Amino acid sequence: MTTTTLDVPLTHDESATLLGHTMGLVAATAGFFAVGAYLGRDMSYQLGWVWFIAAFACLIAMNVVTRRSEGIAVALLFGFGLLIGLAVAPTLSYYAGTDPTTVWEAGAATALFVAGFGAAGYATRRDLSALARTFFWALVALLGFGVVLIFVDIPNGALIYAIGGLVIFAGLTAFDFQRLRRNQDIRSAPLLAASIFLDALNVFLFFLQIFSGDRD
Repeated sequence: MTTTTLDVPLTHDESATLLGHTMGLVAATAGFFAVGAYLGRDMSYQLGWVWFIAAFACLIAMNVVTRRSEGIAVALLFGFGLLIGLAVAPTLSYYAGTDPTTVWEAGAATALFVAGFGAAGYATRRDLSALARTFFWALVALLGFGVVLIFVDIPNGALIYAIGGLVIFAGLTAFDFQRLRRNQDIRSAPLLAASIFLDALNVFLFFLQIFSGDRD
């Protein structure tokens, strides 16, 4: 995704405003996600894929309209949160019904994970752009490995997949928070919020796999 860059760098106060605005949008998106997860708790897995495609369409639309209207971009961001909540609702409902402790543990671990790597990325002076490209291709490889797991029984394959995902999103989370510090366009907040929310969501789902596996 691309964002518009202003000619004049943000002041310290403006940077703090961008940080607060973006994280506020992340929190609001998480709220819409929770609403979607609740509304879709009795939904089938097949219908979840429909909502997933709709959520992806919202992300594409956000990238198109961000430069034109921040208000529309924010509305699409909240719509994305609601739709992705509906998409993963069957999965969350399964975990909540079989072992609710796993959900709480995964949530706590996700908060610590994102806070730790996000703070590291926000504070570091090292340019993480090259590292982010490496992690992007690693994510593509991980998705390929996930497809292989559907057809091939690999010992501890699910655990390897989840741990690999956490390593990748540790880097991506740090990079997204560095983008948040370096960005010079307040209008980019919705896109930055979407990226950070997706980081947190993926980390949460990976922790769910790991903690549920410990109880199998």
